[in-house]
Amino acid sequence: VTIALMAKKLGFVDGSCRKPMKGSPMLHQWERCNAIVLSWIMNTVSKEIFAGIIYSIDAFSVWKDLKERFNKVNGSRIYALHREIVCSTQGNLYLVITQG
Repeated sequence: VTIALMAKKLGFVDGSCRKPMKGSPMLHQWERCNAIVLSWIMNTVSKEIFAGIIYSIDAFSVWKDLKERFNKVNGSRIYALHREIVCSTQGNLYLVITQG
């Protein structure tokens, strides 16, 4: 999603492209671009998440909500994944995992 947004639309999700004041000649263009970004986000998420954002009117608030939902560190899950990697075997052989 971020790659698609980089073409001058990232400002709609990071909040740097603010909605112009009512009566501004740029308002219509902003609303159109916001609707495009919002539709990209809505077409990317699962049905369950979509149901919670369907009535949203700006991409920034949706992106902020998604970030709050999914930008959490789960220490126990990270530990379990690291342990699973370290203890990986193939048949009777242990796998050697190197970095670099």
